Amino acid sequence: MPQATIEQLKAFAWPGNVRELEHVIERAVIVSPGDTLELGEPLTGAGDSPVDAPLPTLEELERSHILVVLTQTGWRVSGKDGAAEVLGLKPTTLEARMKKLGIERVKREA
Repeated sequence: MPQATIEQLKAFAWPGNVRELEHVIERAVIVSPGDTLELGEPLTGAGDSPVDAPLPTLEELERSHILVVLTQTGWRVSGKDGAAEVLGLKPTTLEARMKKLGIERVKREA
């Protein structure tokens, strides 16, 4: 393992747990082209203290995740390959969460 990789791993704040480190190492093993372990991409937030970085609320994370899934599914809420199916929710549950979180599709004017 190159010293630069070791330094990058040491400098990272590791806001998660040991599983996060395990996943980074597993990914590095997969993407490394030869016998030398390379991370592939820089670790995001390296050197940042978890205290310095404001964490989003659970509601913000839920809203963001629902929006990503809705975008990926073309805003199809229910039915095969709809956002509710992808999220593992009943369509009515997803619709209720969307209402609670203020998520509504903005119609584009032609």
